[in-house]
Amino acid sequence: MNRRTFVKASTMGMLLSQSSLLFAKNSSRSEGQSIFPKRLKEGDTIVLVAPAGALNQKVELDIAVESFQAMGLKVQVGKHVLDRDGYFAGKDEDRAADINDAFADPTIKGIFAIRGGWGCNRILPFLDFDLIAKNPKILFGYSDITTLLNSLYQRTGLVSFHGPVGVSYWGQDQAQQMRQMIFEGGKFTIQNQPDKDEKALTQRKNRIQVINSGSVEGRLVGGNLTVLTSMVGTPYFPDMQGKILFLEDVDESIYRIDRYLSTLQLAGKLQQLAGVAFGQCTDCNPEKGYGGFTLLQILEHYFKPLGIPAYMGGQFGHVRDNNILPVGVKVELNADLGSLRLLESPVS
Repeated sequence: MNRRTFVKASTMGMLLSQSSLLFAKNSSRSEGQSIFPKRLKEGDTIVLVAPAGALNQKVELDIAVESFQAMGLKVQVGKHVLDRDGYFAGKDEDRAADINDAFADPTIKGIFAIRGGWGCNRILPFLDFDLIAKNPKILFGYSDITTLLNSLYQRTGLVSFHGPVGVSYWGQDQAQQMRQMIFEGGKFTIQNQPDKDEKALTQRKNRIQVINSGSVEGRLVGGNLTVLTSMVGTPYFPDMQGKILFLEDVDESIYRIDRYLSTLQLAGKLQQLAGVAFGQCTDCNPEKGYGGFTLLQILEHYFKPLGIPAYMGGQFGHVRDNNILPVGVKVELNADLGSLRLLESPVS
């Protein structure tokens, strides 16, 4: 079962009624205020959580643990990581409890999702945002984890990280970027790697396509387009005013990308943006036959009229070499270079 099927399985009516009650209980942060988690250091303990889909095999957990150990970290495993409730890694309350417990535990310095899938929307009513705000820590993941990254930033101001989950490919490039960003707190530029084909006369892979030229500064929000759109109309959807939006997706028809962007436009969200970086849309192929649109044509339809700096082809999303992007950090987007330059350290 893929992520799109998971999204169809949601019961948003129940979620909205529960979340409205919780929203009244937990106060929102002051607008514009960001909270920076403490940086990691070698020997720190992190915890693996499964806030969405269930693991297919236990060996996936073993690989994830070993990957983080190779980066000099001690690894604990959330109590419910190996649970199963249908296609979820346990019941909604239990998956949320692992996250709440991790933020409450002073020995835990970072929280890493072991996989995505579908299910993070369902645990939002059970998260203790007041507890999270008082105990800021690194939260890391992507795909369905888009829900957590953006809701935590919206509700608490916590800066978090869109990057590989535990079962993702972790190579030297990903480890080095995590060390620069989360261990050292460096301010550097995130952009595509050069083509490794030294015989090619020009860049063939990881190419940027400019939608609107220019550069702009703003705080970074976003993630998976499908998941982000599923949050529209809830108190967890991130404020878009003056923000730089980054988007990616996987296994979607072009008309669905069109549908999601139309939803954001009709909700008045796209018009508030300062800039857009669209990453990879893996296995998002044009419809066959006459009359189909390319992904670039759809993006141009929505972003060109806005006149804001925008590009597509960023090296982030459901790809092996997935760049890490800090949600809530001020960056400079340069559409002509296809780059995001960190203007502040993402950790304290």
